[in-house]
Amino acid sequence: MEMDYIIPLDGLACGKSRYEWVVDKQFFDSFDNAEILDAELVAKVVAEKSGMKVKLDCSLRGSIIVACDRCLEAVEMPVDTEFRLALQYNEEECGEPDREVILLTEDNPEYDLSQILYDYACLALPIQRTHKDGECNPQVVKYLLKEDGVDGADDKGKDSPFAALKGMFEN
Repeated sequence: MEMDYIIPLDGLACGKSRYEWVVDKQFFDSFDNAEILDAELVAKVVAEKSGMKVKLDCSLRGSIIVACDRCLEAVEMPVDTEFRLALQYNEEECGEPDREVILLTEDNPEYDLSQILYDYACLALPIQRTHKDGECNPQVVKYLLKEDGVDGADDKGKDSPFAALKGMFEN
């Protein structure tokens, strides 16, 4: 089932109109995003038309499943973000400081929010996508740690090239 994330500009009545869409894996697949394994988001948009300007108050809530950076198992990342846009035809119109302004051409009968929803969903994900401590796959984690339980990236071990320099300034 293909969803259209369209705000119809022609014929949009003055005042507020509400839109709600499901954003799922199929949506992210349409952008060729292989990082997102699954998604269950709800996009809600309140469009308020006044004159030649349309203000959009948008929210994205739900969760996205990605691979854990540590163990590569699936991890669910909550998404709860809001953003505000202003669609306008005239560059001279005063934009609002708390809204992103999108300039439209006169021949736009509608505005497709797909790219904006995709961008904000991806931006809502943390840079490090990992399970909470202790929830990673233990079989994978044991390969990340040395036998003595010290992280493999630690330079304090006996095999460290800096071990010979230890105590150099203790005199």
